[in-house]
Amino acid sequence: MAAFVQRLRELGWIDGRTIAIEVRWAEGRNERVAEIAAEFVRLKVDVIVTGGTAAVVAANQATRGIPIVFAVAGDPVGTGLVASLARPGNVTGLSIQQTDTAAKRLELLRQVVPNLQRLAIIANPETPGAVSEMLEVQTAAKTLGLETSALGIRRTEDIAPAFETAKGRADAVFIVIDPLLAAHRVGINILAVGARLPTIASQREFVDAGTLISYGPIFSDLYRRAGDFVNKILRGARPADLPVEQPTKFDLALNLTTAKALGLTIPQSLLATADEVIE
Repeated sequence: MAAFVQRLRELGWIDGRTIAIEVRWAEGRNERVAEIAAEFVRLKVDVIVTGGTAAVVAANQATRGIPIVFAVAGDPVGTGLVASLARPGNVTGLSIQQTDTAAKRLELLRQVVPNLQRLAIIANPETPGAVSEMLEVQTAAKTLGLETSALGIRRTEDIAPAFETAKGRADAVFIVIDPLLAAHRVGINILAVGARLPTIASQREFVDAGTLISYGPIFSDLYRRAGDFVNKILRGARPADLPVEQPTKFDLALNLTTAKALGLTIPQSLLATADEVIE
């Protein structure tokens, strides 16, 4: 949010002076996003900015007239948010290519956990983007001869039991991010280390919170870029004329503190290519 607001300020949109920014938090609860979207429609806002596939879906269901910009969406074409990247319709923004990079994350995890045979995947089955990535991970794992188990996280109360299930039955955990899991990333990592399970995710903030590895775009950069989309729309552009953008850079982050706690050694080749190493 800070990066988004700062970019708007640079473009002449200053909160409380030239623009009013209404912020609502869903607190990781998908049922909240529909309420928020409906509220924004009642407020007759000029643009709705969202983060996460579920929020985009809710906003799109609430209005066809108010432009929608997603700062983050996992697989906008595959989940039906847009018809195409080039001609998105009333909804546009930035894709994180979550599905496209799932196999790469699995490859990185295998480099750190060479004896990986059983993979647990935690994901929210009610989030379309998460489902797409989970299926991609399962497909990639199958080609590598790995055994997978999918653990559904629909509510906060599902997180601890999921790790109890994975403990002793999996060699590592693949975290499919969504707003619910992002909101509880600290607790997730405490549970993972306690269960002696290496973890990987697509969001750098997870590594800051204790996840072993992350590989994906920097979210603050995406939110900053979303400010450019909003600026163009407020100055008269139509969302349909603003193609969905994809990341040009993917960052690899490693948490050596977590590796040490788990008794793992990060290969030197991986350390040399990492964009961020937390010690």
